[in-house]
Amino acid sequence: MMYLRFLAPLCALLAVLTAAVAVAAEKPNVVIIFADDQGYQDLGCYGSPHIKTPHIDGLAGEGMRFTSFYSAYCVCSASRASLMTGCYQPRLNMPGVLGPHSQTGLHPDEVTIADMLKTVGYATQMIGKWHLGDQPETLPTAQGFDHYLGLPYSNDMARSKGWGNDADDLDKIWIEKKWDIYNNSLYQDKKEVESPVNQTTLTDRYTEEALKFIRANREGPFFLHFCHAMPHVPLFVNDERYNADPHQAYKLTIEHIDSSVGKILATLEELGIADNTLVIYTSDNGPWLSKKHHGGSALPLRAGKATTYEGGMRVPGIIRWPAQVPAGAVCHEVAGTIDLLPTIAAASGAKLPGHAIDGLDITALLHDPKSPSPHRETGYYYYRNGRVEAVRRGEWKLRPSDKTPELYNLEADISESTNVAAENPQVVAELTKLAAAYDADLKAHSRPLWRKPK
Repeated sequence: MMYLRFLAPLCALLAVLTAAVAVAAEKPNVVIIFADDQGYQDLGCYGSPHIKTPHIDGLAGEGMRFTSFYSAYCVCSASRASLMTGCYQPRLNMPGVLGPHSQTGLHPDEVTIADMLKTVGYATQMIGKWHLGDQPETLPTAQGFDHYLGLPYSNDMARSKGWGNDADDLDKIWIEKKWDIYNNSLYQDKKEVESPVNQTTLTDRYTEEALKFIRANREGPFFLHFCHAMPHVPLFVNDERYNADPHQAYKLTIEHIDSSVGKILATLEELGIADNTLVIYTSDNGPWLSKKHHGGSALPLRAGKATTYEGGMRVPGIIRWPAQVPAGAVCHEVAGTIDLLPTIAAASGAKLPGHAIDGLDITALLHDPKSPSPHRETGYYYYRNGRVEAVRRGEWKLRPSDKTPELYNLEADISESTNVAAENPQVVAELTKLAAAYDADLKAHSRPLWRKPK
Protein backbone atom coordinates (compact mmCIF):
# COMPACT_ATOMS: atom_id res chain seq x y z
CA MET A 1 0.00 0.00 0.00
CA MET A 2 2.83 2.42 0.90
CA TYR A 3 4.40 1.66 -2.50
CA LEU A 4 1.17 2.64 -4.24
CA ARG A 5 0.94 5.86 -2.20
CA PHE A 6 4.36 6.92 -3.46
CA LEU A 7 3.68 5.68 -6.98
CA ALA A 8 0.61 7.88 -7.61
CA PRO A 9 2.32 11.27 -7.07
CA LEU A 10 5.37 10.03 -8.96
CA CYS A 11 3.21 9.17 -11.97
CA ALA A 12 1.53 12.57 -11.75
CA LEU A 13 4.93 14.29 -11.69
CA LEU A 14 6.12 12.29 -14.68
CA ALA A 15 2.96 13.24 -16.58
CA VAL A 16 3.59 16.94 -15.92
CA LEU A 17 7.24 16.66 -16.97
CA THR A 18 6.32 14.72 -20.10
CA ALA A 19 3.76 17.36 -21.06
CA ALA A 20 6.31 20.13 -20.51
CA VAL A 21 8.88 18.36 -22.67
CA ALA A 22 6.26 17.79 -25.38
CA VAL A 23 5.37 21.51 -25.44
CA ALA A 24 9.05 22.47 -25.59
CA ALA A 25 9.68 20.03 -28.43
CA GLU A 26 6.64 21.11 -30.44
CA LYS A 27 7.38 23.67 -33.13
CA PRO A 28 5.70 26.94 -32.14
CA ASN A 29 3.43 28.85 -34.44
CA VAL A 30 4.89 32.29 -35.19
CA VAL A 31 2.92 35.52 -35.62
CA ILE A 32 4.72 38.79 -36.35
CA ILE A 33 2.53 41.90 -36.25
CA PHE A 34 4.44 44.78 -37.80
CA ALA A 35 3.13 48.34 -37.54
CA ASP A 36 4.30 51.09 -39.91
CA ASP A 37 5.80 54.33 -38.50
CA GLN A 38 4.56 53.69 -34.96
CA GLY A 39 6.39 55.69 -32.31
CA TYR A 40 7.97 54.42 -29.10
CA GLN A 41 5.30 56.08 -26.93
CA ASP A 42 2.28 55.16 -29.05
CA LEU A 43 0.93 52.33 -26.88
CA GLY A 44 -0.60 52.39 -23.45
CA CYS A 45 2.08 50.06 -22.09
CA TYR A 46 4.79 52.43 -23.37
CA GLY A 47 3.28 55.47 -21.71
CA SER A 48 0.86 57.01 -24.20
CA PRO A 49 -1.30 59.50 -22.29
CA HIS A 50 -4.29 59.23 -24.65
CA ILE A 51 -4.07 56.19 -26.97
CA LYS A 52 -5.95 53.20 -25.52
CA THR A 53 -4.48 49.82 -26.50
CA PRO A 54 -5.87 47.22 -24.08
CA HIS A 55 -5.16 44.22 -26.30
CA ILE A 56 -1.53 45.09 -27.01
CA ASP A 57 -1.08 46.06 -23.36
CA GLY A 58 -2.49 42.64 -22.48
CA LEU A 59 -0.01 41.02 -24.85
CA ALA A 60 2.79 42.75 -22.93
CA GLY A 61 1.28 41.69 -19.62
CA GLU A 62 1.27 38.06 -20.73
CA GLY A 63 4.72 38.23 -22.29
CA MET A 64 7.86 40.35 -22.34
CA ARG A 65 8.09 44.06 -23.08
CA PHE A 66 11.43 45.38 -24.30
CA THR A 67 12.51 48.94 -23.51
CA SER A 68 15.55 48.88 -25.85
CA PHE A 69 14.12 47.14 -28.90
CA TYR A 70 15.30 48.42 -32.28
CA SER A 71 14.21 48.36 -35.87
CA ALA A 72 17.22 47.60 -38.04
CA TYR A 73 16.86 50.74 -40.16
CA CYS A 74 15.12 54.09 -39.86
CA VAL A 75 12.84 53.80 -42.94
CA CYS A 76 10.66 51.27 -44.73
CA SER A 77 12.22 48.88 -47.25
CA ALA A 78 15.61 48.48 -45.61
CA SER A 79 14.00 47.88 -42.21
CA ARG A 80 11.70 45.20 -43.63
CA ALA A 81 14.51 43.48 -45.50
CA SER A 82 16.55 43.33 -42.30
CA LEU A 83 13.71 41.77 -40.32
CA MET A 84 13.11 39.17 -43.03
CA THR A 85 16.79 38.20 -43.42
CA GLY A 86 18.53 39.04 -40.14
CA CYS A 87 20.97 41.28 -42.01
CA TYR A 88 21.91 44.94 -41.76
CA GLN A 89 21.02 47.06 -44.79
CA PRO A 90 24.49 47.31 -46.44
CA ARG A 91 24.89 43.52 -46.43
CA LEU A 92 21.83 43.33 -48.70
CA ASN A 93 22.47 46.56 -50.64
CA MET A 94 18.81 47.38 -50.10
CA PRO A 95 17.78 51.02 -50.68
CA GLY A 96 15.98 52.78 -47.87
CA VAL A 97 12.70 53.03 -49.82
CA LEU A 98 11.55 51.27 -53.00
CA GLY A 99 8.84 52.78 -55.18
CA PRO A 100 6.03 51.19 -57.21
CA HIS A 101 7.18 49.18 -60.24
CA SER A 102 10.74 49.18 -58.92
CA GLN A 103 13.31 47.46 -61.11
CA THR A 104 15.11 46.23 -57.99
CA GLY A 105 14.15 44.29 -54.87
CA LEU A 106 15.17 41.70 -52.31
CA HIS A 107 17.23 39.05 -54.07
CA PRO A 108 15.42 35.68 -54.38
CA ASP A 109 18.62 33.98 -53.17
CA GLU A 110 18.28 35.65 -49.78
CA VAL A 111 16.87 33.36 -47.10
CA THR A 112 13.86 34.91 -45.37
CA ILE A 113 12.19 33.77 -42.17
CA ALA A 114 9.50 32.24 -44.38
CA ASP A 115 12.06 30.38 -46.53
CA MET A 116 13.71 29.04 -43.40
CA LEU A 117 10.47 27.89 -41.78
CA LYS A 118 9.26 26.18 -44.96
CA THR A 119 12.18 23.75 -44.59
CA VAL A 120 10.73 22.48 -41.29
CA GLY A 121 7.13 22.16 -42.39
CA TYR A 122 5.51 25.54 -41.74
CA ALA A 123 2.55 26.97 -43.64
CA THR A 124 3.34 30.62 -44.41
CA GLN A 125 1.20 33.68 -45.10
CA MET A 126 2.17 37.30 -45.72
CA ILE A 127 -0.47 40.00 -45.20
CA GLY A 128 -0.15 43.74 -45.75
CA LYS A 129 2.72 45.99 -46.72
CA TRP A 130 5.66 44.15 -48.31
CA HIS A 131 7.84 46.93 -49.78
CA LEU A 132 10.68 44.68 -50.92
CA GLY A 133 9.81 44.73 -54.62
CA ASP A 134 6.64 44.31 -56.67
CA GLN A 135 8.03 42.33 -59.60
CA PRO A 136 7.07 38.61 -59.74
CA GLU A 137 10.64 37.70 -58.74
CA THR A 138 10.49 39.83 -55.60
CA LEU A 139 6.93 39.45 -54.29
CA PRO A 140 6.33 37.45 -51.08
CA THR A 141 5.40 34.29 -53.00
CA ALA A 142 8.96 34.26 -54.38
CA GLN A 143 10.40 34.67 -50.87
CA GLY A 144 8.99 31.68 -49.00
CA PHE A 145 5.35 32.65 -48.51
CA ASP A 146 2.59 30.31 -49.68
CA HIS A 147 0.14 33.17 -50.03
CA TYR A 148 0.05 36.96 -50.01
CA LEU A 149 -2.65 39.60 -49.64
CA GLY A 150 -1.66 43.24 -49.43
CA LEU A 151 -0.12 46.40 -50.84
CA PRO A 152 3.37 45.81 -52.25
CA TYR A 153 4.50 49.32 -51.20
CA SER A 154 3.57 52.26 -48.96
CA ASN A 155 -0.03 53.41 -48.79
CA ASP A 156 0.86 57.02 -49.73
CA MET A 157 2.41 56.08 -53.06
CA ALA A 158 0.56 56.38 -56.38
CA ARG A 159 -1.57 59.32 -55.27
CA SER A 160 -3.34 61.57 -57.76
CA LYS A 161 -1.70 64.77 -59.00
CA GLY A 162 -2.57 67.93 -57.15
CA TRP A 163 -2.41 66.32 -53.72
CA GLY A 164 0.51 66.71 -51.35
CA ASN A 165 1.52 64.77 -48.29
CA ASP A 166 1.85 67.47 -45.62
CA ALA A 167 -0.37 67.84 -42.58
CA ASP A 168 -2.79 70.26 -44.27
CA ASP A 169 -3.40 67.89 -47.18
CA LEU A 170 -3.70 64.97 -44.78
CA ASP A 171 -6.30 66.89 -42.77
CA LYS A 172 -8.42 67.35 -45.88
CA ILE A 173 -8.00 63.72 -46.94
CA TRP A 174 -9.13 62.58 -43.48
CA ILE A 175 -12.08 64.96 -43.22
CA GLU A 176 -13.36 64.15 -46.71
CA LYS A 177 -12.36 60.43 -46.55
CA LYS A 178 -10.58 60.84 -49.88
CA TRP A 179 -9.26 57.31 -50.19
CA ASP A 180 -9.92 57.43 -53.94
CA ILE A 181 -7.06 59.88 -54.62
CA TYR A 182 -4.67 56.98 -53.99
CA ASN A 183 -4.28 54.48 -56.81
CA ASN A 184 -2.79 51.74 -54.65
CA SER A 185 -3.20 48.20 -55.93
CA LEU A 186 -4.19 45.26 -53.75
CA TYR A 187 -2.36 42.04 -54.64
CA GLN A 188 -3.46 38.45 -54.07
CA ASP A 189 -0.41 36.22 -54.39
CA LYS A 190 1.19 37.52 -57.63
CA LYS A 191 -1.85 39.20 -59.17
CA GLU A 192 -3.27 42.68 -58.86
CA VAL A 193 -6.89 42.10 -57.85
CA GLU A 194 -8.18 45.57 -56.96
CA SER A 195 -7.17 49.13 -57.88
CA PRO A 196 -7.65 51.55 -56.31
CA VAL A 197 -8.27 49.82 -53.01
CA ASN A 198 -10.44 51.52 -50.39
CA GLN A 199 -8.00 52.06 -47.54
CA THR A 200 -10.77 52.48 -44.97
CA THR A 201 -11.31 48.72 -45.35
CA LEU A 202 -7.70 47.53 -45.20
CA THR A 203 -7.22 46.88 -41.48
CA ASP A 204 -10.43 44.85 -41.29
CA ARG A 205 -9.82 42.94 -44.52
CA TYR A 206 -6.28 42.09 -43.48
CA THR A 207 -7.53 40.91 -40.10
CA GLU A 208 -10.18 38.68 -41.68
CA GLU A 209 -7.51 37.12 -43.91
CA ALA A 210 -5.27 36.54 -40.89
CA LEU A 211 -8.04 34.81 -38.94
CA LYS A 212 -8.90 32.64 -41.93
CA PHE A 213 -5.26 31.55 -42.24
CA ILE A 214 -4.95 30.78 -38.53
CA ARG A 215 -8.13 28.70 -38.51
CA ALA A 216 -7.12 26.79 -41.65
CA ASN A 217 -3.73 25.94 -40.12
CA ARG A 218 -4.72 25.40 -36.51
CA GLU A 219 -2.92 22.05 -36.45
CA GLY A 220 0.28 24.00 -37.18
CA PRO A 221 2.95 24.87 -37.41
CA PHE A 222 2.33 28.17 -39.20
CA PHE A 223 4.02 31.52 -39.76
CA LEU A 224 1.88 34.63 -40.18
CA HIS A 225 3.65 37.88 -41.10
CA PHE A 226 1.05 40.63 -40.70
CA CYS A 227 2.30 44.07 -41.77
CA HIS A 228 -0.22 46.85 -41.25
CA ALA A 229 -0.37 49.66 -43.80
CA MET A 230 -0.67 52.19 -41.00
CA PRO A 231 -0.09 54.37 -38.98
CA HIS A 232 1.97 55.41 -42.01
CA VAL A 233 0.11 58.32 -43.61
CA PRO A 234 -2.52 58.62 -44.99
CA LEU A 235 -4.50 57.44 -41.99
CA PHE A 236 -7.80 55.63 -42.41
CA VAL A 237 -10.15 53.69 -40.15
CA ASN A 238 -13.44 51.93 -40.80
CA ASP A 239 -16.72 53.86 -40.73
CA GLU A 240 -17.59 52.56 -37.28
CA ARG A 241 -14.50 54.17 -35.71
CA TYR A 242 -14.38 57.31 -37.83
CA ASN A 243 -14.35 60.76 -36.22
CA ALA A 244 -14.06 63.78 -38.53
CA ASP A 245 -11.55 65.55 -36.26
CA PRO A 246 -8.14 65.00 -37.95
CA HIS A 247 -6.41 65.52 -34.60
CA GLN A 248 -7.98 62.20 -33.53
CA ALA A 249 -6.85 60.33 -36.66
CA TYR A 250 -3.61 58.88 -35.28
CA LYS A 251 -5.20 57.76 -32.01
CA LEU A 252 -8.11 56.12 -33.82
CA THR A 253 -5.79 54.35 -36.26
CA ILE A 254 -3.66 52.82 -33.50
CA GLU A 255 -6.77 51.79 -31.59
CA HIS A 256 -8.10 50.13 -34.75
CA ILE A 257 -4.85 48.15 -35.01
CA ASP A 258 -5.20 47.23 -31.33
CA SER A 259 -8.66 45.84 -32.06
CA SER A 260 -7.16 43.73 -34.85
CA VAL A 261 -4.54 42.38 -32.45
CA GLY A 262 -7.30 41.52 -30.00
CA LYS A 263 -9.14 39.45 -32.60
CA ILE A 264 -5.98 37.51 -33.43
CA LEU A 265 -5.23 36.79 -29.77
CA ALA A 266 -8.84 35.75 -29.12
CA THR A 267 -8.75 33.34 -32.06
CA LEU A 268 -5.52 31.74 -30.82
CA GLU A 269 -7.17 31.25 -27.42
CA GLU A 270 -10.38 29.91 -28.94
CA LEU A 271 -8.46 27.31 -30.95
CA GLY A 272 -6.39 26.27 -27.92
CA ILE A 273 -3.08 27.14 -29.56
CA ALA A 274 -2.12 30.35 -27.72
CA ASP A 275 0.36 28.67 -25.35
CA ASN A 276 2.55 27.46 -28.18
CA THR A 277 2.28 30.49 -30.43
CA LEU A 278 5.11 33.00 -30.47
CA VAL A 279 3.51 36.44 -31.00
CA ILE A 280 5.71 39.44 -31.74
CA TYR A 281 4.52 43.04 -31.97
CA THR A 282 6.81 45.82 -33.20
CA SER A 283 7.23 48.63 -35.76
CA ASP A 284 9.41 49.18 -38.83
CA ASN A 285 10.82 52.50 -37.56
CA GLY A 286 9.93 55.52 -35.47
CA PRO A 287 7.18 58.09 -36.08
CA TRP A 288 7.02 60.50 -39.02
CA LEU A 289 7.19 63.66 -36.92
CA SER A 290 6.94 66.11 -39.83
CA LYS A 291 3.33 64.95 -40.32
CA LYS A 292 2.50 66.67 -37.01
CA HIS A 293 -0.74 65.29 -35.51
CA HIS A 294 -0.86 62.64 -38.28
CA GLY A 295 2.43 61.25 -36.95
CA GLY A 296 3.11 59.61 -33.62
CA SER A 297 5.31 60.25 -30.61
CA ALA A 298 8.74 58.86 -29.79
CA LEU A 299 8.94 60.60 -26.41
CA PRO A 300 11.08 60.59 -24.37
CA LEU A 301 13.41 59.74 -27.25
CA ARG A 302 15.13 62.20 -29.58
CA ALA A 303 13.91 62.74 -33.17
CA GLY A 304 11.97 60.21 -35.26
CA LYS A 305 11.74 58.38 -38.58
CA ALA A 306 14.62 58.75 -41.06
CA THR A 307 17.16 59.48 -38.32
CA THR A 308 19.53 57.29 -36.33
CA TYR A 309 18.78 59.05 -33.08
CA GLU A 310 16.82 56.83 -30.71
CA GLY A 311 13.42 58.08 -31.86
CA GLY A 312 14.11 56.86 -35.38
CA MET A 313 14.93 53.26 -34.52
CA ARG A 314 13.99 52.40 -30.93
CA VAL A 315 10.45 51.04 -31.21
CA PRO A 316 7.90 49.07 -29.20
CA GLY A 317 8.91 45.43 -28.92
CA ILE A 318 6.64 42.84 -27.29
CA ILE A 319 7.07 39.06 -27.39
CA ARG A 320 4.57 36.59 -25.94
CA TRP A 321 5.09 32.83 -25.88
CA PRO A 322 3.33 31.44 -22.80
CA ALA A 323 5.10 28.08 -23.01
CA GLN A 324 8.52 29.73 -22.78
CA VAL A 325 8.42 33.46 -21.90
CA PRO A 326 7.63 34.65 -18.35
CA ALA A 327 4.47 36.77 -18.14
CA GLY A 328 4.75 40.44 -17.27
CA ALA A 329 8.50 40.54 -17.79
CA VAL A 330 10.30 43.75 -18.78
CA CYS A 331 13.67 43.53 -20.51
CA HIS A 332 16.04 46.51 -20.62
CA GLU A 333 18.71 44.75 -22.68
CA VAL A 334 19.33 45.56 -26.36
CA ALA A 335 17.49 43.46 -28.95
CA GLY A 336 15.82 44.14 -32.26
CA THR A 337 14.06 43.01 -35.40
CA ILE A 338 17.38 41.83 -36.82
CA ASP A 339 17.43 39.15 -34.09
CA LEU A 340 14.09 37.60 -34.98
CA LEU A 341 15.34 35.24 -37.70
CA PRO A 342 18.01 33.50 -35.57
CA THR A 343 15.71 33.41 -32.54
CA ILE A 344 12.87 31.87 -34.53
CA ALA A 345 15.36 29.40 -36.00
CA ALA A 346 16.26 28.27 -32.50
CA ALA A 347 12.60 27.99 -31.48
CA SER A 348 11.57 26.01 -34.57
CA GLY A 349 14.63 23.82 -35.00
CA ALA A 350 15.28 25.29 -38.45
CA LYS A 351 18.83 25.67 -39.73
CA LEU A 352 20.27 29.14 -40.11
CA PRO A 353 21.10 30.39 -43.62
CA GLY A 354 24.43 29.25 -45.00
CA HIS A 355 25.61 32.82 -45.56
CA ALA A 356 26.52 35.57 -43.11
CA ILE A 357 23.79 37.26 -41.08
CA ASP A 358 24.02 39.95 -38.40
CA GLY A 359 21.17 39.11 -36.04
CA LEU A 360 21.79 37.16 -32.83
CA ASP A 361 19.74 34.55 -30.98
CA ILE A 362 18.02 36.22 -28.01
CA THR A 363 16.44 33.04 -26.60
CA ALA A 364 18.31 33.54 -23.31
CA LEU A 365 16.66 36.96 -22.91
CA LEU A 366 13.23 35.45 -23.55
CA HIS A 367 13.78 33.02 -20.69
CA ASP A 368 15.42 35.56 -18.36
CA PRO A 369 15.15 39.29 -19.12
CA LYS A 370 18.15 39.99 -16.90
CA SER A 371 20.46 37.88 -19.06
CA PRO A 372 23.09 39.98 -20.86
CA SER A 373 22.21 40.83 -24.45
CA PRO A 374 24.51 39.19 -27.02
CA HIS A 375 24.89 42.71 -28.46
CA ARG A 376 26.93 43.64 -25.39
CA GLU A 377 29.82 41.85 -27.08
CA THR A 378 29.28 42.68 -30.74
CA GLY A 379 27.59 46.07 -30.49
CA TYR A 380 24.36 47.15 -32.16
CA TYR A 381 24.68 49.25 -35.31
CA TYR A 382 22.57 52.10 -36.66
CA TYR A 383 22.95 52.20 -40.44
CA ARG A 384 21.71 54.95 -42.75
CA ASN A 385 22.50 55.58 -46.41
CA GLY A 386 24.93 52.68 -46.47
CA ARG A 387 27.14 53.79 -43.61
CA VAL A 388 27.20 53.18 -39.89
CA GLU A 389 26.02 56.40 -38.23
CA ALA A 390 26.02 55.08 -34.67
CA VAL A 391 26.89 52.08 -32.53
CA ARG A 392 25.54 51.03 -29.14
CA ARG A 393 27.22 48.72 -26.66
CA GLY A 394 25.71 48.47 -23.21
CA GLU A 395 24.74 51.91 -21.97
CA TRP A 396 27.00 53.74 -24.44
CA LYS A 397 25.94 55.03 -27.84
CA LEU A 398 28.47 56.69 -30.13
CA ARG A 399 27.88 58.68 -33.30
CA PRO A 400 31.43 58.58 -34.72
CA SER A 401 32.87 61.66 -36.39
CA ASP A 402 36.35 62.98 -37.19
CA LYS A 403 35.16 66.45 -36.16
CA THR A 404 32.66 66.22 -33.31
CA PRO A 405 31.78 62.70 -32.15
CA GLU A 406 28.63 62.36 -30.07
CA LEU A 407 28.61 60.00 -27.10
CA TYR A 408 25.54 59.39 -24.96
CA ASN A 409 24.97 57.30 -21.85
CA LEU A 410 21.51 55.99 -22.71
CA GLU A 411 20.85 54.61 -19.24
CA ALA A 412 21.32 58.08 -17.73
CA ASP A 413 20.23 60.13 -20.76
CA ILE A 414 17.62 58.32 -22.85
CA SER A 415 16.83 61.58 -24.70
CA GLU A 416 20.40 61.97 -26.03
CA SER A 417 20.54 65.52 -24.70
CA THR A 418 24.07 65.62 -23.27
CA ASN A 419 27.13 64.77 -25.36
CA VAL A 420 29.73 63.28 -23.01
CA ALA A 421 32.37 62.44 -25.63
CA ALA A 422 34.91 64.90 -24.25
CA GLU A 423 34.74 63.32 -20.78
CA ASN A 424 35.08 59.74 -22.09
CA PRO A 425 37.79 59.65 -24.78
CA GLN A 426 38.57 55.96 -24.17
CA VAL A 427 34.95 54.93 -24.76
CA VAL A 428 34.90 57.04 -27.94
CA ALA A 429 38.10 55.39 -29.18
CA GLU A 430 36.89 51.86 -28.39
CA LEU A 431 33.50 52.27 -30.04
CA THR A 432 34.97 54.06 -33.06
CA LYS A 433 37.31 51.12 -33.60
CA LEU A 434 34.52 48.59 -33.04
CA ALA A 435 32.20 50.28 -35.55
CA ALA A 436 34.90 50.62 -38.21
CA ALA A 437 35.89 46.95 -37.91
CA TYR A 438 32.31 45.67 -38.07
CA ASP A 439 31.44 47.92 -40.98
CA ALA A 440 34.49 46.86 -42.99
CA ASP A 441 33.80 43.16 -42.44
CA LEU A 442 30.11 43.53 -43.28
CA LYS A 443 30.78 45.34 -46.53
CA ALA A 444 33.45 42.83 -47.51
CA HIS A 445 30.77 40.15 -47.32
CA SER A 446 27.78 41.99 -48.81
CA ARG A 447 25.47 40.44 -51.37
CA PRO A 448 23.75 41.84 -54.48
CA LEU A 449 20.32 43.38 -54.73
CA TRP A 450 18.03 41.80 -57.32
CA ARG A 451 17.81 43.83 -60.54
CA LYS A 452 15.34 43.23 -63.33
CA PRO A 453 17.12 41.88 -66.42
CA LYS A 454 17.20 44.32 -69.33
